[in-house]
Amino acid sequence: MSDKDLTTRRAYAGMTVEEAAKAHHEHRQILKVLTGLLLAMFVGNLSGTIVGNALPVIVGEIGGTQQQYTWIITSTILASTAITPIAGKLADLFDKKKLLLASMVVFIAGSILAGLSTSAGMLIGVRVLQGIGMGANMVLTQIIIATIIPPRQRGRYNGYMGAVIAVATVSGPLAGGLIVDVPWLGWRWCFWATVPFMLAAIAVVMRNLHVPGKGRPGAKVDYLGALLISLSATLLLIWVSFANHEFAWVSWQTAVMLGAAAVAAVLFVIVEQRVSEPVVPLRILSDRTTALAIVASLAVGTALFGANVFLGQYFQIGRGYSPTIAGWLGLPLMFGLLISSTVAGRWVTASGRWKPYVVGGVALLAAGMGLMAMVGADTSVVLIGVFLFIAGLGLGASMQNLVLAVQNSVSLGNVGAATSTVTFFRSLGGAIGIQLLGAVYAQQVTSLTSTRLAAQGVDVSGMDSSTSSLDLSQLPAGVANVIHSAYGDGIGLVFGIAAIVSVIGLVAVLFMKGTELRNTWEVPARSQRVIEEVAGQPDKPGVPSAAAMASVDATVPASPASDADDLDDVGARGPRD
Repeated sequence: MSDKDLTTRRAYAGMTVEEAAKAHHEHRQILKVLTGLLLAMFVGNLSGTIVGNALPVIVGEIGGTQQQYTWIITSTILASTAITPIAGKLADLFDKKKLLLASMVVFIAGSILAGLSTSAGMLIGVRVLQGIGMGANMVLTQIIIATIIPPRQRGRYNGYMGAVIAVATVSGPLAGGLIVDVPWLGWRWCFWATVPFMLAAIAVVMRNLHVPGKGRPGAKVDYLGALLISLSATLLLIWVSFANHEFAWVSWQTAVMLGAAAVAAVLFVIVEQRVSEPVVPLRILSDRTTALAIVASLAVGTALFGANVFLGQYFQIGRGYSPTIAGWLGLPLMFGLLISSTVAGRWVTASGRWKPYVVGGVALLAAGMGLMAMVGADTSVVLIGVFLFIAGLGLGASMQNLVLAVQNSVSLGNVGAATSTVTFFRSLGGAIGIQLLGAVYAQQVTSLTSTRLAAQGVDVSGMDSSTSSLDLSQLPAGVANVIHSAYGDGIGLVFGIAAIVSVIGLVAVLFMKGTELRNTWEVPARSQRVIEEVAGQPDKPGVPSAAAMASVDATVPASPASDADDLDDVGARGPRD
């Protein structure tokens, strides 16, 4: 018996022939739909990683600085972060398929314009548009998958999602490095190369995707709340980027920026308490699982984005490898992510328990980051590969399962808001992490360079690596060598801070309440008990009777996305949809 036949028999063990045939048919229909969704997710992740190893070359050619280097990445993540809660709420209110297609078109426009950039400033600006499309694309894909697949079975398909993310993360740096190393291609193809893939995803989605529900009549979007939370995050990131360079840490500019960020955050909370359709329902944040998952997601985002961004600089500037070789040296992180996301996804589905894999994953992430804190300019690349592999195992086991844990704790009508909330804070953690770690890296490089050049009798007054050009080819060989070594030895502090943040995330997941994954799209147990008490058992499992649904409207406390609202289309929903 082949391995495929054995796997199939295990998957449908305990079923009748008819039930097994139906389950197999539903599985094939889901895979057909997932083809387009996962292709879109692949392109979104690829766009974020393909520039990682190409950035030193891009910034060097268009005359950018270390500060602009981080903003080329941060602008995309910030835009992606800002659009995440908006897209999540829109998904709860309107046609998810049309929203997904619109996000794909925006992404294509941003990618084309990014490839046409003539300066670092222009590239930062158009990457905002690309980030809007990418962020909406990513969260809508996860929401649609959560809509058509029950939580218990979703662990199995999360393995596919994790594999796609890993493949995109693996191939991105390699593709980016290869593109900038091939003279007849050039760095602009780092952005243009994603366009054909997204066009293919659009074709598949238009043909195969059928999502239940077209939204609620008269639905409203909380644009003010979205503006306030985006403003608060933006001010915080701008402050981190410019503090200690354009102005002192303790200064009136710092007071204004942090004060304005705090005021925007307070106003956001007030607005969310008053509007009928909050972009981030505060009652979701009050849930223990969601609140702790947000803390953990901040840690995961910091490690994920920070590692991708600064490993390219370390290997190319600090160690002198080409962009292509730098891509190969980052593979262990991605292989670890690929293996653990696939295996953990299947184990979660088999056991129905997510917490052991989340706790183990974040623990491995903290260990990997801690080991990377010991890396310097002369560390063996074999050891670095082992450290990155451990961190990758942790990322793969924890990243998607944190989202799954939150999705399992909310009603179907709040899946969009809950998913986007966790994704929002993970992206925010990445954006803050890049700016914070970038500032630390630049300060450490400046300190090491100044000390070493001063020892050689070189005047280092006014040196600041954040605002200096990354094109070192015009510098004297002796000075360039010192800067190269500083980039190599300075990376340890970056990963040391990432390790501390990961430990905080580990503490958060330890206090999360482990829950059993639901086998259906049903609402949480509280609402199900109300149904049974009011109208008796449903006519069949997972499908409330008409009398039950009518009674729930009068029994369950009403809200814009209440459990009662979610019951309207459960009976008509099936895996094909």
